[in-house]
Formats: sequence, structure tokens, C-alpha cells
Amino acid sequence: TPGFYVSRTVAPLLVGTAAALLLALALFAALYGHCPRVQPSELCSRSVPGAAPSQPSQQEEPPPTSQPGPARKPTVASTPHNWRPPGPWDQLRLPSWFVPLHYELELWPRLRPDELSSPSLRFTGRVNITVRCVVSTKRLLLHSLFLDCERAEVRGPLSLSTGYATVGRVHVDEVWFALDTQYMVLELGEALQPGSRYELQLSFSGPAYQDTREGLFLNVYTDQGERRALFASQMESTFARKVFSCFDELALKATFNITIIHHPSYVALSNMPRLRQSEEEDVNGSKWTVTTFYTTPPMPTYLVAFVICDYDYVNRTERGKEIRIWARKDAIANGNADFALNITGLIFSFMEDLFNISYPLPKTDIVALPIFDNRAMENWGLLMFDESLLLLHPNDQLTEKKAVISYIVSHEIGHQWFGNLVTMNWWNNIWLNEGFASYFEFGVINYFNPKLPKNEVFFSNILHGILREDHALVSRAVSMKVENFTETSEINELFDLFTYNKGASMARMLSSFLNENLFIGALKSYLETFSYSNAEQDDLWRHFQMAIDDQSKILLPATVKSIMDSWTHKSGFPVITLNVSTGVMKQEPFYLGKVKNQTLLTHNDTWIVPILWIKNGTTQSVVWLDKSSKVFPEMQVSDSDHDWVILNLNMTGYYRVNYDELGWKKLNQQLEKDPKAIPVIHRLQLIDDAFSLSKNNYIEVETALDLTKYLAEEDEIIVWHAVLANLITSDLVSDVNNYDIYPLLKKYLLKRLNSIWNIYSTIIRENTAALQDDYLALTSLEKLFGTACWLGLEDCLQMSREFFRKWMNHPENEIPYPIKNVILCYGIALGNDKEWDFLLSIYTNKTKEEERIQLAYAMSCSKDPWILKRYMEYAITTSPLNFNETNIIEVVAASEVGRYIAKDFLVNNWQAVSERYGTQSLATLMYIIGRTIDTDLQIMELQQFFSNMLEEHQRITVHAKLQTIKNENLKNKKRSARIAEWLRKNT
Repeated sequence: TPGFYVSRTVAPLLVGTAAALLLALALFAALYGHCPRVQPSELCSRSVPGAAPSQPSQQEEPPPTSQPGPARKPTVASTPHNWRPPGPWDQLRLPSWFVPLHYELELWPRLRPDELSSPSLRFTGRVNITVRCVVSTKRLLLHSLFLDCERAEVRGPLSLSTGYATVGRVHVDEVWFALDTQYMVLELGEALQPGSRYELQLSFSGPAYQDTREGLFLNVYTDQGERRALFASQMESTFARKVFSCFDELALKATFNITIIHHPSYVALSNMPRLRQSEEEDVNGSKWTVTTFYTTPPMPTYLVAFVICDYDYVNRTERGKEIRIWARKDAIANGNADFALNITGLIFSFMEDLFNISYPLPKTDIVALPIFDNRAMENWGLLMFDESLLLLHPNDQLTEKKAVISYIVSHEIGHQWFGNLVTMNWWNNIWLNEGFASYFEFGVINYFNPKLPKNEVFFSNILHGILREDHALVSRAVSMKVENFTETSEINELFDLFTYNKGASMARMLSSFLNENLFIGALKSYLETFSYSNAEQDDLWRHFQMAIDDQSKILLPATVKSIMDSWTHKSGFPVITLNVSTGVMKQEPFYLGKVKNQTLLTHNDTWIVPILWIKNGTTQSVVWLDKSSKVFPEMQVSDSDHDWVILNLNMTGYYRVNYDELGWKKLNQQLEKDPKAIPVIHRLQLIDDAFSLSKNNYIEVETALDLTKYLAEEDEIIVWHAVLANLITSDLVSDVNNYDIYPLLKKYLLKRLNSIWNIYSTIIRENTAALQDDYLALTSLEKLFGTACWLGLEDCLQMSREFFRKWMNHPENEIPYPIKNVILCYGIALGNDKEWDFLLSIYTNKTKEEERIQLAYAMSCSKDPWILKRYMEYAITTSPLNFNETNIIEVVAASEVGRYIAKDFLVNNWQAVSERYGTQSLATLMYIIGRTIDTDLQIMELQQFFSNMLEEHQRITVHAKLQTIKNENLKNKKRSARIAEWLRKNT
């Protein structure tokens, strides 16, 4: 056959040449041969409105002087990563080629009251961005995601002599998108000149989101009996690029003129007050309202905000500035926004007075959105809240909701200074926003509620949660290195407990070893210096150092930066151990489940620890542990019965405290002799630290249990809450194998519960309203009452029967909210199908998801197997109703009686369960059903049971999870056995 021969030596060379040619062709295609997605037009039906009076007016553009002749139309394309050459578009951060100065932004969402069911609502828009060129370049990069580009022009350089009118044009040869890094790239016909200003003019369109609250999104809701909708925006962290093409980074602050085109029946809101309104007709002759707003101060793109809604509002003026709370018309008419309105102005005034820095915007609008995944957002001048966290029914005095609303409103107002006025340079220091806003929300509330025990509340809301999650091996420090970020998604993951709770704890610790005046003075200096600008962590430390250097009273062992960096750049926290016999104090990282030889510290592992402490009830001078170990002779205690030491005054330090055997013994003796000599916050601390340290192998569990002997004298519910949360765990309640411990716990705890039970059961029966301002009681009562009923306290069970029957007979007699979950559960557990059917009827008439979930869980408390079986049958059929808020099979399987019948129900109905709740629910059910396993045989039985239901990849995952559950259960079993033995000796 005809052909040719290639030698072995030549073949690889030809293959390599061919590969190189293919690569070159691919690159050529990527750069020049993209298929156009949109054919852009440089013509538009209307111009972007002119600037507000404080900005130079936009003039008609004269004929271009730099490039005569008609403008070329650039092609628009999207390029996958492997089709393009390496370049700045491969990096997470924008190149520093341009500085945006001003945006003229117009948005036109096509929302009409009669078209709410449209499956694909879209918006169009235009943006003119004035930029200063820093580096000569023929490329222009900015952020854009899921937007269709319809026009792209670059005008300039702008002439200063003509008020920055657009006196020239730079041709745009091509527009393409790097979707993976979310960039829009403009390839220009000539290089832009450093120092010159240009105007980038873009027209675009994009989707309005209905399933997610990012970018510009839609809420559909019911008001005054009608179905309605609104548009709102959520730009934090990197979602502005989904709404308009922009330089979407924190340090690139600019001013904004915003115009919204909307249906005349809606009102449009934005960061600034309305400047003017006009009317416009579209191509179909429909009339639309054009609302233009005043120019904003310089701000980052993530704070740009708008709402288009059919809402009412209540308003008042605070120090000459209007505050409006917007909500559904029904909610406004019912007075549900009044509480938020009453506190907002006061909080603004408090923050202004605290820092002597006025709120710079002329108004504040606060909007209650029907659904807002982010809970709340601090946009400058236009704050947004999920309505469940802002609205309060005037009669709703007996929930912790008043406190929750107060805290969240305070947090978002705190952001007007921390985040809006001064913004961090980049997201790695987001804690400078969230940590300080979280810290000051408590300062505000304490100011208005001086009787509130501030240390206990901070522990309950902030410290307890983060100490439970943080440890030495967790990969997350509060302040991270910029280079640690490679993807945009990693930014959104920063909005977590570490940023908020650990950040607030860092601020509180800093305040505690300085003093309040110095702390506030340094922050004031920081805020003034960086107003309308950006800062990073070191800038903050520098202002604290300046404050330290200006006085001589407070002496620190190192610079503020050295001290605080030792906390913010490291994950975890230390355990401080004091030997009261020798005065030796040491630090070591806190590990979950410490093992031997895990305590060795290198120099870099040490924290610079402020030790505020008390001796025999008297506050002592602060000392510093800046090494792994140090001797403090003043901390030694004698054999005297009255000699004791507690470290970490008011729990302001971010660490746990351990003592040697004598130290714990002295504290135990003091508790039994005179517990009130130890402040409430430290009784709380001793319980929480001791149980956590015992659970993680730092001390014996008996040491923690010894601290509970005095509890008959404890009348502070927050301390009881800590005890019960540590002793009556979900593992203990749900594990049938632990029932040998139940009678021992019952005898030990009921004997000590009498005092605290009598206090609060009397209040609940006689004057529940007395609790309306007792935040700690409102958040702790459910655990107290739930435990009392679980332990079989007859008075608790009788109260449950009484309240439930009264409510059944007269539903207007509401069950006291703080214990409603307990009453509902035990009302069902102590009743029969009559009570259960009544609860089901109530469930069908409830519209709020949180209320339906509460009732769904209560219905699983039944002790009748046939009722629970019927409940599960209801769940997997369409009759009599759909249980959509939660997985009923999982709820029943987790209940006391349901664990025995859920397995059999699954055998007969697993196909229906899988169809109703998805195959993933089977894996979850396996974990719930398997929560008591502690042998390999039990694992095999469960695997065999589920083998037909799970897919292969699920079986592997589940097997690994079951092994983990088994090991955890074995560990808990050993711990429970030791607790049981201790209870036998002490009951």
C-alpha cells in the first residue's frame, strides 16, 4: 500500500511539532476566534442620567478627535480557562492598572405587579465608570458575572479644562469574559495613558435571582391578602458584579450616582435620598418611573444597595436625619415595625456620641424583607433585614425576640462606622468589620439596659459558641494571609463564627487589658484617620500603640501588634494551667481530645496572654504570660479555708483555665461553703471550663462533677443552664444504653433542682410578664423545664398537662413562649390521639415556617407507636397534608419511642421515603438509628439493613461514619460509666 516511513528518532519530533502547532492554533482561536455571544451595539435608546449637583455635569460628547470615522463594534465572547493564554485574568485580584473614581449607574428591572409569575425576570442597565489610569495598557479588566454585554465603549482621555467632558474615544476591539475568575476583559485599539482619566461606558442585561438572595433578587410574598413581589439587592461579598460590571474590590472605593427605572406602583430606595423623579415610556408605550438619587460618599461596591417594593413605612427624625422602617403594609398597620423604629435612632445617637463622629448620610432606610438568607445587611443608608429579625408584634413581650432584634439592629448600625466609614483593605481582615460590630452590639445594649449582666450575656451569646468550635488543629485564624485565597468562594466562607464571635472576643480582650477610655480613644483616632478610606489590621494596632505611648499608667510586655498578632494570626486558643502550690503557670494549645505528648510548645506556638485574676474575691493587678511557663509567687495559696484563686477575670481573656488538684479543691470548698463569694460569671466559668477540659482529657470528669455538689444553693439560671447543657447531653437523652445512669441523675439533680425550680415555676404560673426583660431566663428556661420533665419531676409534668389542656380548650390562652416547646412535647407525650389530632389541626392552619417546625417536632413526642407510625405515613403521602419544613421520618427516628419503630417503617416504605425526601435522607436516618451502636456486629447489622437502599458510594461513606459513631459512643460509654460511679458515691 502507498505510504511513507518515519524512523523512531524522527517520530517524536514530528509529534512534538504537531502538538505545538495545535496549541498555537488553540491560543490563536482563544484570542481572536471566539464565537460572539452578543453582537454589541454602540447605539442606545437613552443616555445615562446626569450626575447629582455635587458632580460635574455630563455633556453631550463631541465627535471623537483621536480616531475619526465610525466606531468599530467589538466582538463579545466567553473563554474557558484552557482556551486562553496566561494573564492577569488568572488571578483572584484585579491588576492595579486603574482606580475607579465615580459610577453613573442606571438599572431597569422589568417588574410589573401583574407579571409576578414570570419564570425569567430580567433587568437591563448602563454604567459609566470614570477611572484614572495608573499603568499604560491596551487591556482593561473589571468584574462581571452572568451579565450579557450589549455595548462597550471607552471615552477619553477626559479633559480637565472642559470639566472632564468625554473629548475622545478609544476603540474597543474585543470584549471577552474569563468566567472562572469572573472578569470582563476589554481589548483596546490603543494603550491608555498613565495619569489620564477615562470613562468606560457599558450597557448590559442580566437575570434577577429567585432561588438565591445574591445580586439582584426577587421576593414573592403575601400582603393584604394579595400576592406581591419586590426586588432587593445583596452585594456582599462579591455579588455586585452580578448586577453591574464594576471594580468589585474593597479598596476601590468610588462615588455613585444611582438611577432606578421602575413601575409607577412601586417605590425605589437606594443608599441616598431621592434627588428627582421623571416619567419614561418604553417601546410598547408603557409608562415607567425614573428615580434618581443623590451622589453617595466614596464607598466599595459591596455596599451599593437598592429596593423596589410596594411597602409602607413608619418614620421619625433623629438629630435632623430621617429614619424610616419599611415593611409589608399589614405589618406596618399592625405596629410590627414600631419597636425597631423606637430603638434605631437611640442606637445611632449612642454610636455618634461614643466616637464623636457623626453618621455622614442624610437618611437611613431599613427594610424588612420577607425572605433574606443573610439575616441582615448593613448597606450604607439602606439596611436590610429578614423580617423575622426586625418585626415584633406589639403584644409579643415574652420572647427573647426583643433582645435579638436589639442586638442585630445594633450590630448593623455599628457597621456604619466599622465597615462603611472605614473598610478593611481586603476580605482577609473582615473581622475588623464583623468582630467590632459584634463587640459594640453588646456595648449598646448594656448602655440601654444597665441591669443586664453584660459578662454573662456575652458568654451566652458569643464566647460559649466559639470556645466550643475553636481548637489548635482548626485551620482558621481570625486574620488570614492574602495569598491564602485562590477562589472567590473562599471569601464567602469567612462569614462564620471565627469572624464574628472570635473577632468580638479579640476586641473584648483588648479592651479588658487596656481601659475603656483608652480603647475608645484609639478607635476614634483610627476611624477619623481612615474615614472614607481603607485600613488593615496593622493600621488598627498602630493607633492603639499611639494611645499606649501617650500615657504611662498602662504598661505592656510587648507592642500591641506583637500581643494581638499572637492571637489573630493563629488558630485555636491556649489552656492556662496554674499550680497554686508553686505559683507556676503554663500555657498549651487546646486540643479536642488531647493525647500525651501533644502539649509541647515551640516559641511560635505561644500566645502573649493577659491574666486578669482574683484572689479571695479581690481583683488583682494584671500579669502577663508571654512564655510557655512562668512563676507567679503571688498566686500561691495557703492551707487556709479562705484562700482561693480564679484566673481570667470576667472571662474577658480568650482562653480556658485549668488548676492543679489543690486549686480545684479550694474552689470546690468555697462553692460548698459560700458560693455567692464567687461571682456569677466565675461560677459559670468554672462549670464550663471544667466540663470542657474533662471531655477533652485535660482533667478527670470527677473534678468537674465535684463542682456541682453545691447546686442546691445555686439560684442563677444561667449557671444551671451550663450545668444541664454539659450533663444532660443529647447523646445521654437519646442513648438507651445510658438508662442505667438515669435513676442516679434523677435522684442527684432533683434534690438540687428544687430551689431554682420553685423560683421559675412560680413566676411562670403567677406572673410570666415579669420575665419580659430577663434575657438570660428567656433563653435558659427551656433547658431547665425540659430537664425537669425528663427527670420526671411531677410538678413539671402536671404543669405541662395544665397548660396544654387550657390551650386546647381555649386556644387564645397562649402557652408561655419560653417553655412552649417543652409544654407541647409533654402535652403530647402525656396525652393520646385526641391531643395529637388537635396539634395536627393547629399545624395545618399555621403559615409561619418556624411555628410549623415547632409543632412538627412536638408531634413526634407521642409515646404511642401507632400514632407515630401514622405520622410517618402522613409524611410520605399527600394526605392529609404535606410536611415540607422538615423530614418527619428523621424527627420520629430521633424521638424516645420513635427509634424503635422508624427502622421497621423504613423496611416497608424505604422507596417512598427515598422519593419523598431523597436518597441522602437514608444516610442521615442511618446515623440517627445508629447513634447507640458500639460493636462491629451492630455496624454489620445496620449495613445489611440499609444495603438495598443505598448506592455504592453512599455505602462507603456510611460505613466510615458508622465507625466514627461507634468510637465516639465507646468513648461516651466509658465517660458515662465514670459519671454513674461518681453519682453512686455522691447520691
